[in-house]
Amino acid sequence: MNTHPVILLDPVFHFLDAVIRDYGLYIYMLMVWLSPLLIVWILTGGFWRKSSRQRPVAEIQIIVIHPTTAPPSLPPVIPRKPTHSPDDHDNQSFAA
Repeated sequence: MNTHPVILLDPVFHFLDAVIRDYGLYIYMLMVWLSPLLIVWILTGGFWRKSSRQRPVAEIQIIVIHPTTAPPSLPPVIPRKPTHSPDDHDNQSFAA
């Protein structure tokens, strides 16, 4: 008995070749018409949706602690000093 994988699967390959040769057009048209349904199913969560029969193994409880004291006040605002005085009439600041 030969146990080589290619020789063992040779009848399967011949069967698939015959099916594609005889019904390839119908298989192609079926795939074209079913692909939008598959895309919609995937986008609506078909892979990620959990079954209603499954129960969660563990539930995670989130504890939120609200502070009872007021937050500290903001630091005082330090005014900026102007880089030049407003009464400076230097018209040739970019002169060479």
